[in-house]
Amino acid sequence: MFRKEATLSNETGLHARPASMLVKEAVKYGCDIKIIKGEKQYNAKSIMSILSMGAVKGDALIIQTEGPDAERAALELADFIENKIRD
Repeated sequence: MFRKEATLSNETGLHARPASMLVKEAVKYGCDIKIIKGEKQYNAKSIMSILSMGAVKGDALIIQTEGPDAERAALELADFIENKIRD
């Protein structure tokens, strides 16, 4: 298992379009990916799960991965969340 923290930088949070961008990125990896916000875990490969998170700009999110390519997935998704998600 690998964990990496990221701060959401997108101005409008994870509404429909940015959430779908995140899910498209997550499904590229073979490992299980959970995003932890507060005390709850969300499946990074499920659009409904990501939308239910209600993440807004500045939220600290922990990417937790397990399985093949776990470390790479966590590092690249953290970078994606902090630098590449756009409105």
